[in-house]
Amino acid sequence: MDPNNRGPEEYGHDDDGGSPRQRPPRDSLTSDFGQHSPALARTVQLVAGDFLLTVNPVDGSEIEACPPGERPGRPEKFGAAERAEVDRAARPPVPPGPTCTALPLLARQDERERLVRLLARGRSVRLTGPAGSGRTSLLDVVAEDCSDLAPDGVVRLTGFNRTANELLYDLFYAVFDAPLHRPDREELLSCVREIGAVVVLDDIEFGGAALDELLDATPECAFVIGATPDVPAPSADSAVEEVFLSGLERADGVELLERSVGRVLTEEEANWAGDLWFESEGLPLRFVQAGALLRQRDRLRAGANAVDEFGVFADAAPIDTPFAPDEGEEIPLPALGEAAAPAPLLASRLSGSARATLRFAVALGGEVPHQAHLPALIGDTHADAALGELADCGLVSPVGSRYRLAAGVLAQLEAAGYGDDTESRALTAAQHYSWWAGHPSVTPERVCAEADALLAALAVLVPGTTAPDEGEQAVTVQLARTAAPAFAAGGHWGAWERSLRAGSEASRLAGEVSEQAYFHHELGILALCGGQLDRARAELEASIGLRGALADKRGTVAGRRALTLVSDRDGSAPGLAAALGATAGEEVPDARYDESASPPGGVPAAFPPLQPPADSQTIVVHRSPTTPAPSRKARGGLKGLAKRNLVAAGAGALLVAVLGTVVTLGATSDNDPNAPSDQVGVNPSASVGIDDGNLGADVPKNDDGKGDTGTATSRPTDPGPDGTYGTSDDPTPTGGAEPSDDPSGTKGTGTPSSPKPSTPKPSTSKPSTPSTPTGSGTPSTTPTGPTVTPTPTPTPTPTDTTPSNSTSASGPASTAPVESSSASAPQSSTVSSPSGAVI
Repeated sequence: MDPNNRGPEEYGHDDDGGSPRQRPPRDSLTSDFGQHSPALARTVQLVAGDFLLTVNPVDGSEIEACPPGERPGRPEKFGAAERAEVDRAARPPVPPGPTCTALPLLARQDERERLVRLLARGRSVRLTGPAGSGRTSLLDVVAEDCSDLAPDGVVRLTGFNRTANELLYDLFYAVFDAPLHRPDREELLSCVREIGAVVVLDDIEFGGAALDELLDATPECAFVIGATPDVPAPSADSAVEEVFLSGLERADGVELLERSVGRVLTEEEANWAGDLWFESEGLPLRFVQAGALLRQRDRLRAGANAVDEFGVFADAAPIDTPFAPDEGEEIPLPALGEAAAPAPLLASRLSGSARATLRFAVALGGEVPHQAHLPALIGDTHADAALGELADCGLVSPVGSRYRLAAGVLAQLEAAGYGDDTESRALTAAQHYSWWAGHPSVTPERVCAEADALLAALAVLVPGTTAPDEGEQAVTVQLARTAAPAFAAGGHWGAWERSLRAGSEASRLAGEVSEQAYFHHELGILALCGGQLDRARAELEASIGLRGALADKRGTVAGRRALTLVSDRDGSAPGLAAALGATAGEEVPDARYDESASPPGGVPAAFPPLQPPADSQTIVVHRSPTTPAPSRKARGGLKGLAKRNLVAAGAGALLVAVLGTVVTLGATSDNDPNAPSDQVGVNPSASVGIDDGNLGADVPKNDDGKGDTGTATSRPTDPGPDGTYGTSDDPTPTGGAEPSDDPSGTKGTGTPSSPKPSTPKPSTSKPSTPSTPTGSGTPSTTPTGPTVTPTPTPTPTPTDTTPSNSTSASGPASTAPVESSSASAPQSSTVSSPSGAVI
C-alpha cells in the first residue's frame, strides 16, 4: 500500500468495513506560538593553541590538552571569491528605505593619488584628520584603487575598541580559512608573516610601540591607517608616512552643499553657507548635515500641495516631493548656531522611529543597533527604515561593519534631552539582546557583529546593578552570561574578556554567587589560553572556592581540571592548600608517608605518642612515582581542607581529654593515706599456687555462700637464709591458724592467669597461712626500693564478715617493708580489677 495514501482508514474507516474509529484530534494552532521546550545548550569545540576548548554555557568551558588527532593542519588562504565575501562582510550594510543621496569626494584628489603611490611602493602611511573630515570616505576610495596591488587583495579592518593583538587575529581570520581554530602566538605570527595585502585600518586608537608591534609582525603588508589627531603618533623609526587632511575651501563647501540639495543655492543660502564654512572650519560633515537641513526646509515649503498629492503623513513628508521656490509659505533658514549643531533640529523633523533610534543610540553611548533589531526595540515593524533616514541626514557614520552616531551628535542630542531615559532604554536593549543572543538560531558570528552594542548596554547598567527579587536574575548578569559563550565561540575574545569582567562585577553586586563563580572560571580559562598562568590560577582558585561552598560538583570538577593544566604548565602545586599553607594536623607538603604531623606545641615527653585506632580515618595521598608532583591533598579544595582540619581538631581534643583524665586521677589518688596503691611492694602481691593454680585470693561470700573469711595469719619474722621475705626458705610462723583448703582466688573476676607458668618465680609458692579476703585487684603494697629492714609483726585481728571490702592480698608479704598484711586493711567502697591483672 502506498504509505502516502493509506486508504479508507485514513478517513476514519477500517478495511473490514467496521464502525468508523475516532479521528485523532488536531493540534491546537496556538501551540506553534506558545512557549517551546528549552533547547539544548549550544556547545562549541575549538582548538586554541595546544588546548582543546569546549565552550559550555552551562557549567563553564572545559579545557584539555589537544589530542594529536584533533590538532588542525596549517590553515590555507581564501580564494578570490572568499576574499570578496569577506570584504563585503567588513562593510556596513546598505540601509533600507529610499536611496540616500550620493555625494562625490571633493577636493581630495591630491591626497588620494599620494596614498595610492605610497601603497604601491609597499610603504605604510597614516592618514590623520579630525572627526568629520571625510577620512573614512577617502579610505574607501583608496581601497578600491588598490584592489589589485597585493596578492591577498585588500583587507578592511577597524581599530575601534581593538588592541594590536586583536587586530592581528582579525587580519588572520580575514585571509586564512581557519574555522574553530585560534592559533597561539607563535603560530599566529608565523601565519601573518605570509600575508601580502593592503590593509585599510580605520579608527585606530593606539600608536607608538603597539603600532610598531603590529607593523613588525606583518612585514609583507602595506597599511593605510586612519586616525584622529589625538591618537599617539607612530615612533620615529617606524618608517610610516604621514598624510594630513584639512577642511574644505569655501567654494568646495558650497559645491558640496549644492550637490546635497540637488539645486543651485540662492544668494541668501550661499551667504548662509559661507558663515557655516567659517564656523565649522570647512569640515565636510557639517556641509552634509546642512544640506539635510535645506532638504527638510524644501519639503516643509512644499506646503499643502504635497499633502494633497501624496496624502497625510503623520511622521514625515516624502523626500521626493517636488519643490518650487515660488510656492508655499516662507520658512526662514536655520540660525547659525543651529547649523553648527544641527542634530536636535534634524531629529525633530524625522519620523518617530528615527527619533526612538536616536534615543537608543544615546543610551548605548553612540552605538546604533543593527537595523534588524530596530523593529523589536522600538515596536514598529517598519523601524528598520529609520537607519536610512539617519544616514541620509549625516547623523550616523560607518565604523567597520556597523554605524555609530557621527562626530559631535551624541553631545548635541544629550544637551537636547535625548539622554533623559538612558537607563530604561539600555535596560530594554539588554533584555532584547539577552533573549536574542541565547536563541539557538543565532550564530556566534552574528553575536560578535553586535558586540559593541551589547558591551555598551553592559557598561551602562552594570554600575547600577542591585540584588534581584527572589527567583529572578539580574538583567546584566543574564546578558553577560548569554553573550560571553557566543563571543568565545565566534573568535571575538576581546569582547569575551570584557563581557566576563562586566558579568563578574554585576554578579558581585547582585549577590549571585553561582554566576560569579562561572565568570571567574571563564576568566581563568581565557587567561590559561593566553599564557597568563598566574592570573589563570587566581581566577580558577576563586571559582573552585565559590563552587565548593555551593556544592557545585560538576563546576568544581571542571575548575580542578583546568587548574591541573595550569600546574602542568608552571610546575607548581595545584589547589587551595598550596596557597593557604599547611595547618596543624595537615600532612607536611614534602612528606612521603600518610600520617599527620605533630601539633605545633609538640607532644609531652611523659606520655607516649598517640597512635590512631585501626578503624580511624586515614588521609590517603596519591603520589606519582615518576614526577615530583605535590601531594593530591592540594587538589582537594575547601572540602578536603576542612576534612583534614576536622581530623586534626579531633586528635587534639582526644589528647586534651587524655591529659585531663591523667591529671584528674593524679589529683584524686592521694586523698586516702591508706590507699591500696601505697601498699604495693616490689614482688607481686598475689601469685599462682603450685598445687591448685589459683591466685590465692579468698572466695567472695556471694560466690560460695559460706561467708567464712578464714583466720588472720601472722607476718613472718625471719627472712630465711637468703635474707628476703616471702621466699620458700622462710620458716613457718608459729601460732597461726591452719591454711584454708579452699581456693583463695576470687571467682569470676580478674584476668585468668596460666595455672602453670613457664618460668618459676619466687612468689609462686603456696602460702603457708590463710589469706585475707580482698575486693580489689590492684596490688596492695607499694614498692619501697631494695630495703630489707624487717618490720614489726602486727597483731592479727579477726576479719569482717564482708570479705569483698578488704584490700590486702593473701599469702606471704611480697616485700619486706610492708606496712600491714593483716585482714584489717583499709576497706574499699568498690570492687576494682582483680589482683591477677598485675603479674
